[in-house]
Amino acid sequence: MLVVGPSWVGDMVMSQVLYRRLQETRPGLSIDVLAPAWSEPLLARMPEVRRAIPMPLGHGELGLARRWRLGRELRSQHYDQAILLPNSLKSALVPWFAGIARRTGWRGEMRYGLLNDMRLLDEQALPLMVQRFAALGAAPNEALPARLPAPRLVVDPDQARHCRQAMGLAADRPLLALCPGAEFGGAKRWPAAHYAELALHYLRRNWQVALFGSVNDAKVTAAISTFCGDHPDCFDLAGRTRLAEAVDLLSLAAAVVSNDSGLMHIAAALARPLVVVYGATSPGFTPPLNDNAAVLVSDIECAPCFQRECPLGHHRCMVELPAGKVLASLEQLLAGDRHG
Repeated sequence: MLVVGPSWVGDMVMSQVLYRRLQETRPGLSIDVLAPAWSEPLLARMPEVRRAIPMPLGHGELGLARRWRLGRELRSQHYDQAILLPNSLKSALVPWFAGIARRTGWRGEMRYGLLNDMRLLDEQALPLMVQRFAALGAAPNEALPARLPAPRLVVDPDQARHCRQAMGLAADRPLLALCPGAEFGGAKRWPAAHYAELALHYLRRNWQVALFGSVNDAKVTAAISTFCGDHPDCFDLAGRTRLAEAVDLLSLAAAVVSNDSGLMHIAAALARPLVVVYGATSPGFTPPLNDNAAVLVSDIECAPCFQRECPLGHHRCMVELPAGKVLASLEQLLAGDRHG
C-alpha cells in the first residue's frame, strides 16, 4: 500500500488512524507513506508504517517532471493500491505515474482518470477528518466502526531523558507544556497574557513550564516568558527542538494546554492530560483523539469562522476565554488522572 500523506503536522498525526485501521482489517499489510520530508521523524514513531518516502516538492509546487520521475522509480515497488489523503490534483499524479493498479481517493479537484476508485464524500455521514481518512481504507459504502483506533505515537525514552537534561528540565518536578502557536494563523491563538496567567499559577506551585513551538512561534513564546517575568522555571523551547525531540519531551509533560494545532494532536497521541482552546476552529472536525482531553469552545455568535485571522478584528473568541476557565478544566482532568 502507498499512502499519499497530508502536508500539516496535525493531519499527519491523525493519518495514523488510517494506518492502524488498515493493520486491523488487513493484517500483515506493508504501508509506505509518501509525504513531505519534515514528516519522516513523525512517521518513524508510527509502527504501522514500513517506510516514509520524502516528497521532493514543496507544498503547492507542481514539479510535473519530478513527480513523473518519482512515479517511475516507485513502479519497482509493485504497490497493489494507493490511497490519497489530500484532495488535490497534484497528489494523484505520482500514483498514476507509478502505474499502481488501484488508486483510491475522494473526488476532490478534477482527478477523473487519475483515480479509478473515486469516492463521493458525504460530509454529514463522516463529519470528522479521521473518519474521512479511515473510510478510504475500507470498501466503498462500508460502515466504519463506532470507535476508530486513536493515534498513538511511540516514544524514545532514552532520547526523552537526554532532551530533558539538555534543556535543563528537572526530572523530579511536574512539567506543564504550553503550545501557544498555530501555523494556520493568529485566529487560532489564545492570547499570550492568558497563557502567562496559567503558567504563573503552576510556577507558584513549584511546577516547571515549557513553551513549545517552532521558530515561527518565538514571538508569542517570548511574550509569555516576559509576562512571567522571565521566571527561571519557565523554559522557552520555541525553535530549539526538532520534531522528534518535541514528541519525546511532550511525553514527559504532566499536563498540556494548547491551541488547535499540530502539537495539540501530538500531545493527544501521547495520551497526555490535555486542554484545547478552540475559537476560530471547531472540535467537530479535528478534536483531540484522547480520552483524557477537554475542549473549551467559544460560544460567541461569529465563532467558528475558520479564518486565518479574525475578520472582525476583535478576536473575542479567544480574548474572552479567561485563564481561570482553562485552569478549572485542567485541574478537573488532573484530579481524574491522579485517581485513575
